[in-house]
Amino acid sequence: MFNMNRGTGREERVFLALLIILHTATTHAGNLIDVLRVLELSDLMEGVSLEAGLCTHRADTEEVDMAFRIDKKIQLSAPTLQLFPDSAFPENFSLMTTVRAKKNAQFFLLSMYDEQGVQQLGLELGRSPVFLYEDHRGQPTPDLYATFRKINLADGKWHRIAYSVEGKSVTLYLDCKKVETVDLHRGDDPVVRTDGVTVFGTRLLDEEVFEGDIQQLLIVDDPRAAEEYCHHYIPDCDSPLPYRTQNYEPEEASMNTYTHIHSYTPMNFLP
Repeated sequence: MFNMNRGTGREERVFLALLIILHTATTHAGNLIDVLRVLELSDLMEGVSLEAGLCTHRADTEEVDMAFRIDKKIQLSAPTLQLFPDSAFPENFSLMTTVRAKKNAQFFLLSMYDEQGVQQLGLELGRSPVFLYEDHRGQPTPDLYATFRKINLADGKWHRIAYSVEGKSVTLYLDCKKVETVDLHRGDDPVVRTDGVTVFGTRLLDEEVFEGDIQQLLIVDDPRAAEEYCHHYIPDCDSPLPYRTQNYEPEEASMNTYTHIHSYTPMNFLP
C-alpha cells in the first residue's frame, strides 16, 4: 500500500483526494464531465482506498498521481441528469479514462441506460473490448457494435484509454497512440437520452464488476479531446499534471470529505 507522510486522518484523505479530482470545467477541448466526481466515488466507501496512480513521481515537481483502488463490489450509480443537468448528451464526444484493471477481467467500466432500461452507452474493459453505443432508434443493433479486436485493456497494467466518437465512426487511442477507427452504425441525428441512470463498474444484472485502480474518467463534448488526452489531461510522467489546486485550507474540511472538496475554488488548467 502506498504511504505518504503528510498529515493524518481526515486531513490526509483530503490532501490525497485533491490530487486526483479533476473538476467539471470548460477547457480548450470543450465541456468536461468528471464522472467519478458526479457519482461521488470516495475513499470513505467500504472497499475503496487511495493509492499511487499512473505516476509515482513527476519530473521537477513533488506531485504524486493518486487513484482510487477498488477491491470489492461497490454500488455506484446516479441519474444521468446529474451528469448533464443543463445540456443534452453530446452527439460527438470523447470518453477517456486512466485505469489499471485486474488482470484477465472482462467488465463494463461505465454503463448508461435510458428510462426503459435500455443500455445506450458502455465502456468495456478486457479482451477485444466493445464500445457500446445505441441511439434512441436502437441503432446500431448488438451485432454491429464497435469492437476493437486483438486489444486487451485488462492486463494488470496502467492504461490511458480514449475513445473519440464523431459522425459514424469511433476511434480508439490507447496509451497515446491511435489504434483503430471502426464504423459506428448509428442513425442520423442520434440521441442518447439522459432520463435514465448511469452505473459505474458493471452493467445492470451483470456479475462481473470492476476491480483495480482508476485515476480518471471523463466525458468531453469534443471528439478531438481523445487524441490529446495524453497532452492535456494525463501527460507522461516527465510532465506535471495540467491542473492545480488553489485556495484550500484542510482544517476547513467537513466530515463529508468528498462533498467539501468540490466546494472550493476549481482547479485551473494550465496553458
